[in-house]
Amino acid sequence: MNVLSQIEPLLLQVQKPAQYIGGEVGSIVKEIQNVDVRFAFCFPDTYEIGMSHLGMKILYSLINSRENFWCERVFAPWTDFEALMREHQIPLYALESLDPVQEFDFVGFTLQYELAYTNILNMLDLAGIPLYAKDRGEALAPMVIAGGPCVCNPEPLADFFDLFVLGEGEEVELELMDLYLAMKKSGATRQEFLRAAAQIPGIYVPSLYKVSYHPDGTIDAVTPEEGIPATIQKRVVDDLDKVFYPRQFVVPFMEVVHDRVVEEVLRGCIRGCRFCQAGFLYRPFREKSPETINRQCRTLCDNTGYQEVSMSSLSTSDHSRLEETLTQLLPYTESHRINLTLPSLRVDNFSKELMEQIQSVRKSSLTFAPEAGTQRLRDVINKNVTEEEMLRTASIAFAGGYTNVKLYFMMGLPTETLDDVAGIVRLAEKIIDCFFETPNRPKGKMVQISISCATFVPKPFTPFQFEPQVEQEELLKRQEHLLSCIQPRHRKKIKVSWHTYEISRLEAVLARGDRRLSTVIEKAWRSGSKFDSWSECFHYEIWEQAMSECGLDPAFYANRIRAYDEVFPWDHLDYLVDRAFFVRENQKAHDAKTTPHCRSACAGCGINRKLGRNCF
Repeated sequence: MNVLSQIEPLLLQVQKPAQYIGGEVGSIVKEIQNVDVRFAFCFPDTYEIGMSHLGMKILYSLINSRENFWCERVFAPWTDFEALMREHQIPLYALESLDPVQEFDFVGFTLQYELAYTNILNMLDLAGIPLYAKDRGEALAPMVIAGGPCVCNPEPLADFFDLFVLGEGEEVELELMDLYLAMKKSGATRQEFLRAAAQIPGIYVPSLYKVSYHPDGTIDAVTPEEGIPATIQKRVVDDLDKVFYPRQFVVPFMEVVHDRVVEEVLRGCIRGCRFCQAGFLYRPFREKSPETINRQCRTLCDNTGYQEVSMSSLSTSDHSRLEETLTQLLPYTESHRINLTLPSLRVDNFSKELMEQIQSVRKSSLTFAPEAGTQRLRDVINKNVTEEEMLRTASIAFAGGYTNVKLYFMMGLPTETLDDVAGIVRLAEKIIDCFFETPNRPKGKMVQISISCATFVPKPFTPFQFEPQVEQEELLKRQEHLLSCIQPRHRKKIKVSWHTYEISRLEAVLARGDRRLSTVIEKAWRSGSKFDSWSECFHYEIWEQAMSECGLDPAFYANRIRAYDEVFPWDHLDYLVDRAFFVRENQKAHDAKTTPHCRSACAGCGINRKLGRNCF
């Protein structure tokens, strides 16, 4: 049932109607009679955000590379179009066929951010799919699944999903769909398929595990049913030069957040920053060769017509052959007038030569992420960046024509003091002084420092998963102290911003939560909560009320210290980094001792040992 006739009369009543019609260049439409398995890839946020997501681009092309599989895109409708959909009884639909999502075999969500959880329920409801997995009967379809970084602790959503995919999806996704097709042909029930899927490495079926609790609310045990694995190990792609990568992206009709070619140059991170979940979730560290990067960039630019390429990674300048890569790629980008951007550059390996290579095609603000204002606190978080390195890099950049510097910090880090907070301003002022001390700086221009302070959120699978989040009253005290430290003569040169505390607190609650939060999420959604990551839509009082009605305390999840031997909601999920390593790193943090990055010395995280790989 195509919904085109229903939506056409409504499109001019909403903002950005192009996001609801499909038909973009690069989108893939197949003859339904030739398709055996249909996959609805659902991004639980708006089109302009979801169309920027690299994971969707990869899996969309991968699944569609199989003639008998069809992957289509689905995004959360903004509130104006949702209201019209509900008024006119239009179900949630996919963009390629404009068919209702309920008709698909798989309804797959990517979990990128905890504050999108209510959007998932809203999309399921719009699709006419029962919210709870237990209410979907024995029919095989639709099978509601999820992947992405938040799957490292999916327990707050466990009651809503049939299964989760842990780790990297390029190989396991097709394995899962092949199994589904075989069991679909044999007439298998939903439960039969789920038990079989649970045997695929990397597949977690939450309904096959029982959680018990201690009287104090902490977890006693997570117990699998007979014949089901006790732990589920994430999937890892071994060779990035051989793994599937798209030759074409869907090119949107409207502007999206990252409207460009995105080339993934490496996965993982060698650094080991103790607050950074991505740095541990995406281990081990793997690079693409310069030849592969060059070939894929050229192919994507030629096929999409994009005039900008972004090299994507957690730390682009840690690529061991970056300058060689740029030497190969720059003649093409320069001759075709393609802008090349290199986000995630490290200040400790930012060289004059690197700046000279990129400045001809990229001139914008310089971005540092010191994360902490003093060397002591940077040692606590294992940032392994010194003030001297930052000032040296700033000097190189100022000499190269840069005048704007963005500095990213976190407040509320473990062991943080008011002196650490004041150190944020001291560092900004030293960078200002560095600008005026640079002889060949841009003349007639003023330096501008933008300080952004996020509230620290303790996350699973990090050395700080044991730590409490700072209370709001204390955070406000530190924010006021920060502002008071800015000298009057620098107030026009330094701009400060920070995130809303309540948003960070909810993120902490959901990040380290357990299955009891499923009812909280449902209550919050039924009370009107959605698009919680959008400040104009966020209402923390709804969540407070939902927690209270469920007899749960946000402080239990966000603001308490967790013992090293506590059973965490995610302990049955194996992301291959040893828990003993996280404990050691946490202890070193409290002693303000650093750990060298992976190329300097192996810290014994355990992941390469488990995978049978060699460390550097």
